[in-house]
Amino acid sequence: MKVIGHTNILILGCGTQGLIIIKSLKQSGYNVFLLGEKHNYADDSRYLDEKFYTDVLPSSRDFLVLVDKLIDCWKIATIIPMGDVYAEFMSKNKGYLLEKVCFEMPDIADFNRATDKNKLMALCKEKHYPHPFTINSFDDINKVDKKTLSFPLLIKPNITCGARGMTLVHSYEELIKVYPKINAEFGSCHLQKYIKQGGAQVEVQIYVDRNRRLVNSSVIYKYRWYPEKGGSSCCAKSVRHNKIVDILYRLLLDLNWVGFADFDTIEDPDTGELLIMELNPRVPACVKTAVEAGINWGEVIVNAYMQKPQKQYIYKENVYLRHLGLEVLWFLNSPNRFKTSPCWFKFIGKNIHYQDMSDISDLKPFVMGTFRNIKNILLHGKKNKIVR
Repeated sequence: MKVIGHTNILILGCGTQGLIIIKSLKQSGYNVFLLGEKHNYADDSRYLDEKFYTDVLPSSRDFLVLVDKLIDCWKIATIIPMGDVYAEFMSKNKGYLLEKVCFEMPDIADFNRATDKNKLMALCKEKHYPHPFTINSFDDINKVDKKTLSFPLLIKPNITCGARGMTLVHSYEELIKVYPKINAEFGSCHLQKYIKQGGAQVEVQIYVDRNRRLVNSSVIYKYRWYPEKGGSSCCAKSVRHNKIVDILYRLLLDLNWVGFADFDTIEDPDTGELLIMELNPRVPACVKTAVEAGINWGEVIVNAYMQKPQKQYIYKENVYLRHLGLEVLWFLNSPNRFKTSPCWFKFIGKNIHYQDMSDISDLKPFVMGTFRNIKNILLHGKKNKIVR
């Protein structure tokens, strides 16, 4: 039987970010539907009204046909992407989808410019936004002043999700040996100055509406991640940082961006400056930090999509989010396990929440997700087998 009586929202893809988005939307009175692959963590949530599974790639015509059928069958009002490929799908098919559902997303040309890490760095250089020293391509390395060029350098694929393909090289000899392999597997790459450890990793969420207004923002400091070199956040907290929000808002205006954007920045320990690293066009895994701090991002996004009045939220600092599964892996593998801050052994507190856990009445996602991750680690032993 079809769900009726409330606005129906379709979530594309998922992960642990889906747990809090689905729950918050359900508590706001919406019906929530999910389309994605099986075992995506949030598909076990009791807050879902319906879930649909597919192995069809979002880049294929068949995926658009599938989404189109769900929109018509279930009277879907709006769609929220939880992954880069799903955000790209919506941007690419924006003209067609906007005839059937409401949402905000940049045009595909602006989307590609923003999500291509190399093009983003080029704009930052042009507009003087803080970013690491970047070399456009391997072929341009000989054009760089030798006084400016120094190792180690990061080889970074122009278009990739997370840290996939990023490789640190410590010499020119290592660079020419490794670069062809990375280029062959991940496509065009650029080179970037390696920002040494010691500074914070800071993630910033911003929503810019169709009228170019900053609707809302949140800032998250990451303290631990697994693996320790280029891994996913497992301990973070909410903070305020108006300066970086202002910089990134102006950058989004230069990009003609509309909708939700999530930025990764890193603090240069020598200067204390936050440097822009990349823009992610979807809701991040650690968004629960901001939601528990007071910004109901699910509601913010839907209200903006549907041009409803935005609520005023009270945003709290020092709200902590831990990913219990990744925290355990971090503890087992890190030499800093007994000298880390915040304290690893503090598990309970009114401002401590868990990314891979919804609430006491919705434990199935945590139990099943943790079981599958343990199974994947035992079978494959690879980080990219862990569902976050």
